[in-house]
Amino acid sequence: MNMKTLLIVLVLALATIFALVCVLLTRGRAPGMCQHQPLEQEDTGDGQSLVFADLTPVELAQVVRYLRGSLGVQLVDASRAEPSDSCIASVELQVPAKAEVLRFLDGAGARPPREALAVLYFGNQPEPNVTEYVVGPLPTPVYHRDVTVQKYGGKVPYHRRPVTGKEYVDINTLIQQELRKAPRFLATCCESDGTDLAILTTAPRGFKSGDRMTWFVLFHNVPGTGYYLSPVGLEVLVEHKDLHISRWRLRQVFYNGRYFASTGDLEDAFVANLLEVIRIRKPQADMVLGSMRPRHPSGSPAPLHYEPQGPRYSVRGNRVTFQGWSIAFGMNPNSGPRLFDIRYRGERIVYELSLQEAVALYGSNCPGGMSTRYLDGSFGIGRFAYELVRGLDCPYTATYVDQHYLAESETPKTNQNSLCIFEHDAALPLRRHFSDSQSLYYGGLRKNTLVIRAISTLINYDYIWDFMFHSSGAVEVRVHATGYISSSFFHGRGTNYGNRVGPHTLGTMHLHHIHYKVDLDVNGQVNSLETQDMGYELGKEPWSMQNTIERLYLRRKRLEREDEAAFLLNAPMPRYVCFASPFSNKWGHLRSYRIQIISFAGEHLPVSSPMERSISWGRYQLAVTRRKEEEPTSTSIYNQNDPWTPTVAFADFINNETITNEDLVAWISVGFLHVPHAEDVPNTVTVGNGVGFFLRPYNYFDEDPSVDSPDSVYFSSEQDTGACGANPLACLPHTAACTPHLPPFRYGGFLNL
Repeated sequence: MNMKTLLIVLVLALATIFALVCVLLTRGRAPGMCQHQPLEQEDTGDGQSLVFADLTPVELAQVVRYLRGSLGVQLVDASRAEPSDSCIASVELQVPAKAEVLRFLDGAGARPPREALAVLYFGNQPEPNVTEYVVGPLPTPVYHRDVTVQKYGGKVPYHRRPVTGKEYVDINTLIQQELRKAPRFLATCCESDGTDLAILTTAPRGFKSGDRMTWFVLFHNVPGTGYYLSPVGLEVLVEHKDLHISRWRLRQVFYNGRYFASTGDLEDAFVANLLEVIRIRKPQADMVLGSMRPRHPSGSPAPLHYEPQGPRYSVRGNRVTFQGWSIAFGMNPNSGPRLFDIRYRGERIVYELSLQEAVALYGSNCPGGMSTRYLDGSFGIGRFAYELVRGLDCPYTATYVDQHYLAESETPKTNQNSLCIFEHDAALPLRRHFSDSQSLYYGGLRKNTLVIRAISTLINYDYIWDFMFHSSGAVEVRVHATGYISSSFFHGRGTNYGNRVGPHTLGTMHLHHIHYKVDLDVNGQVNSLETQDMGYELGKEPWSMQNTIERLYLRRKRLEREDEAAFLLNAPMPRYVCFASPFSNKWGHLRSYRIQIISFAGEHLPVSSPMERSISWGRYQLAVTRRKEEEPTSTSIYNQNDPWTPTVAFADFINNETITNEDLVAWISVGFLHVPHAEDVPNTVTVGNGVGFFLRPYNYFDEDPSVDSPDSVYFSSEQDTGACGANPLACLPHTAACTPHLPPFRYGGFLNL
């Protein structure tokens, strides 16, 4: 071996040794921490989006202080108030008029004064009523004005007020007093003295305007489990209309298919052996139907969502921005999540996108179930959006936002971390193509979306509210239902109204109907409604005229009036319904946004029903009306307890006005029929129980705007696909070679209960 060869061998050997040393040194080393830039959580400067911001705890407290000192009436804290007292029921943001806001956002107009809407129950008056005041300006109020008559055409009758927590406590006390009159029956039927039974409200409360009479359903209550699946067969009807609690009465009792005038009569029938009693043993925690405790120890960790270089969105105050999107977000304590001033690439697409109402309508052969029509806004869709569980309700590294409210108390409360924002990788291409002819290449874009989410727990059900923003310029709105089903005691022909899911449990069939307001401003406020659909035309083939051909053609129509634009639920509707601006894109088509609804709604309550007008928005899968400041919402919190004379009836919004070149609003209903089954125990799953709609650009742009996304991927057969410079996917092994920074897990969702 000559000297040259020996040197080459030595150099190679040294290189090999060096490489091995590097491998050994790095093999046990943990990857570096991902560089996560902290986000600015508070808006700074003169943020325009603050015009939509929910009231702060300081502002809420200031309104309470002002009202206490300015109304000249004795106010009792709502948490202690009896029906004969006067109290502040709630305080929330009074959203300024749209014209005023747009002058501020788009022109040189002044910032609208910041105001609050206060709801007061005046029970300590000769004519008790509910009154609404606008209070301002904040943060230091100096005026208030009564807007009740302006909004509703008169004072709101007192019986329409939502039931408070204090009222429920007093009703529970009455029921416990009555249960003590049937001790032997309760011991035999339920192994109970009544004090350990859970009591569930139904609604509405009676059968005619002025009633305040509620069926309450009793269940075995096992701590740490869902009592909703353990009915004992006993239901009671309580009349609680009188201003004086001492005059409230239990009017009827139901047990196992029979009705009694009182619990005393029930006890007498039992003692006389005139009552068929179904003996139900008190369930144990490890055997109860509603237990969600894990049955197996945890396994290996599931895949983890994280951002190697920190979030690509920015949250400042009540506004989030992401790859051309800009959205102001908030939470109404009654109606739930709402978004304002939604812009894409600097252009406003939607002025307001807000949840309006969620209805659950039940069937059963028990009185509580058969009469239940929950209007969840009356209970508080936003108020009961509790803290989200990091890593399950939302990705662990999502941004979490607190929500503040004042309801049934003079002290503001905070649902911390009750709204989350995150970028979601759908593990699906937004668009892609693999070319295997002419030239060989691959092009595509991942489907990454910005998600704003909240979850409301409304008695037994949990609703997951999602608002998603795509790089194609589309907005997706989606709701999933989960939580516990409601149930009745299984007896008689119960399976006419659902499925048996336990020894004595009937999973009762029900409808979920959800209503949204979408104030689209497509290329400005002046819009028209256009529809397109398909048809076949039969004709001769033009190249020979010997054969016939069925040719697809496009039917276009402009809808001129509101009656034409009110599409009944489950009736045929044009496949393309678009809000069109008067301006054209590069190709001569009107710049438009399409409404695409994904829904499996059941049948709406018959119009002949005396309470149908209170939820008359449910008649329509889509209704487009002229926007009016005096029609801000499709329903009212007062509709629940007086659906027979609704405070707001959506059907009155549709009066055949012209909708050509006007400021328009789309009112969208989605929903599904749910017939509970064995697999709904212990919980209803989200799979297959999601509905919603899309707002999709339709000739709004000259091409798909996602072509400008920095996430686009393209490589050809002539390139080195493993080179980071040619293919961003090849960069991932380096850019993602870090450990995400995970904050400690904490949960405070039980604090405000």
